[in-house]
Amino acid sequence: MKRILNIEYAAVHGTYWMLYGVVCSFASVFLLGKGYSNSDIGMILAVGNVVAVFMQPLLADFADRTKRISLIGVTEAVTVIIALLTAITFITQKASIALSIVFVLMVAWVTALQPLFNSLAFKLEESGHRVNFGAARSMGSLAYSVLCAFLGTLAQKNGIIVLPITGEIVLVMLLVTLWLTNKHFIKACSKQQADAACSLDKKIDSSDEINLVEFIKRNKLFMLVNVGVAGIFFSNAMFNNFMLQIVEGVGGGSEDMGRIFSLMAFLEIPPMFFFSRVHNRFSCQTLLKFAAICFTAKVVWVFMVKSVAMIFAAQFFQLVSFGLFLPAMVIFIDEIMEKGEAVKGQALYTIVITVSTVSASLLGGFILDIGGAYTLLLISSVVTGAGTILFIAIIDKIKKRNNKDANHLID
Repeated sequence: MKRILNIEYAAVHGTYWMLYGVVCSFASVFLLGKGYSNSDIGMILAVGNVVAVFMQPLLADFADRTKRISLIGVTEAVTVIIALLTAITFITQKASIALSIVFVLMVAWVTALQPLFNSLAFKLEESGHRVNFGAARSMGSLAYSVLCAFLGTLAQKNGIIVLPITGEIVLVMLLVTLWLTNKHFIKACSKQQADAACSLDKKIDSSDEINLVEFIKRNKLFMLVNVGVAGIFFSNAMFNNFMLQIVEGVGGGSEDMGRIFSLMAFLEIPPMFFFSRVHNRFSCQTLLKFAAICFTAKVVWVFMVKSVAMIFAAQFFQLVSFGLFLPAMVIFIDEIMEKGEAVKGQALYTIVITVSTVSASLLGGFILDIGGAYTLLLISSVVTGAGTILFIAIIDKIKKRNNKDANHLID
């Protein structure tokens, strides 16, 4: 049963990150095809992420505290909402207020799912089986990589209609994997003759619940660290939102963009899959500081180069930047959070990345229209560098509050 749960949890990540690729990474391709300008695209992505910033803590708080609906039930409901919104994009032929609102909501709901799926690893362990978060998340990168390798070419040859079609297919796959995960989780619990505590419907004891205000007061240094995270991820968000425009600036196109995204995601797989071995030798803080430096190195490299081939080469920094940072941060959050804070801690981390995405989206579109890709990359280099400095200065000051061991999540 342990193997089945791990396979299904990996499938959840795989389908989720394919969905993210369709909706968010290929947003520029879809919206440009509908007649939107760079500034319009930046505004739509920014507003979508602003909505997600408000949505994520509320959704996380609901998932932490409610006893009427399970964590998987929440994610299934959100998936259905996204499917309905995606269906609407089929009937919108060109840029319009209606399409803008629909796309804003799609981006918001897709982003809001991320912390819930991260937290699902902790919830599944209530069955008594260990969950390998690093391996599961690496499968997300693999699925994203495979999708992007083909989707850019398909969109270039067959038009943007392939994007919502692919989105609906992936959403059906996500619903199926969530249903299977829930089914086998309950089965695993019953085999151990677990009581009501072993259920996705079981939440933390009321005595352990904390509200959002109390959470912020108890984790002030963590809040400051996440300011640094926002700066670090500015360039990452800029690449995700405007890679097409950057590639076009050196003579490339959507096919090159898809292949770059594919390579970028593929390179994330080894550090995530083998994270447990790396973590046996280095602390999360050490890995996070090193990864933050590599984020800065990557954007500076892209700023300096003048060809598609060199942009491809820059993606190898992904091995030691995003590939290390993501699992290290998820495990680090679990190490420092007390019971009752798990989903909120993961949600805050996702929120600051979302804030960074908002900034990159809103500013990036205007900067592209005014100063081009060169200016955008210069500003991204400065912001990412500043975030890295703040992050490194603060991260070691956070202590493990309850000395619990989160290594089992990556074993």
